Amino acid sequence: MPSVDFVPQPTADGSFTFFSAEFNEAFHSQYGARQEAERKFVEPTQLQYKAQQPQLRILDICYGLGYNTAAALATIWQVNPRCYVEVVGLESNPDVPKSAIAHQLLQSWDEPVPRVLTQLANKHQVQTSNCKAALLIGDARKTIQTLHQLNFQADAIFLDPFSPPHCPQLWTVEFLQQVALCLTPHGRLATYSCAAAVRTALIQTGLKIGSTPPVGRRSPGTVAAWEAIDLPTLSPEEQEYLLTRAAIPYRDPQLSDSATVILQRRQQEQNASSLMSTSQWRKQTIKNSKNALQNT
Repeated sequence: MPSVDFVPQPTADGSFTFFSAEFNEAFHSQYGARQEAERKFVEPTQLQYKAQQPQLRILDICYGLGYNTAAALATIWQVNPRCYVEVVGLESNPDVPKSAIAHQLLQSWDEPVPRVLTQLANKHQVQTSNCKAALLIGDARKTIQTLHQLNFQADAIFLDPFSPPHCPQLWTVEFLQQVALCLTPHGRLATYSCAAAVRTALIQTGLKIGSTPPVGRRSPGTVAAWEAIDLPTLSPEEQEYLLTRAAIPYRDPQLSDSATVILQRRQQEQNASSLMSTSQWRKQTIKNSKNALQNT
């Protein structure tokens, strides 16, 4: 049993999530936790197509309740039950996946997914005939470096920390550089975030980015890969927004600073920047839209 229990909270698609008092955020969108896992992470990383391969590797950053991994395994094995899947999950709080198991929140997926992830939550490792999984507990800024040193390369990376204002340490250029090193040449990274600072950081790692459809909310997600082939393009507005102060990324040079220091560093850089502010950009966008309407 977890030492600290989390209370399940319903979301709009009938699945449940938890609320983090530490980060003052829910783990998933209120529009649907399972829906978010499937459409924000599994679909953009094209696992339903890659499942035809004999072997796949997945890196689940901020494993949490385990929904992203559950959705991935279910999708892959529905297409190809013989596909051998290796999963590495990074998680700071082992009580979160344990609480998800204790409340039977993964039982909506077909076996063997709940059985595999129950063992993963309790033992932090599992090996079966078609799956090998490990849950690395600790600061993801440290465990990601360990993975890189082990030459771990993932076909799909799920980037799912709490939001940048609440957990900036896992959205910095330096952290995402380490993450990018763990992505195969033809792999894809997916995240729910469309924050300009996050997208800029991904671009600075050398990745190409695209926009994924909104799921339950107005804002889209982001998908990244080493090549832009088949990536959904950013809208003109999204591209313009990357030229504002909002796009100044978070930085953590030694991968060890506190959230407060990282936020302050970015704020100082924004204050000193000559780039257009978000409010100026919005006014300009509205003005351009009005002019376009008048000229039609």
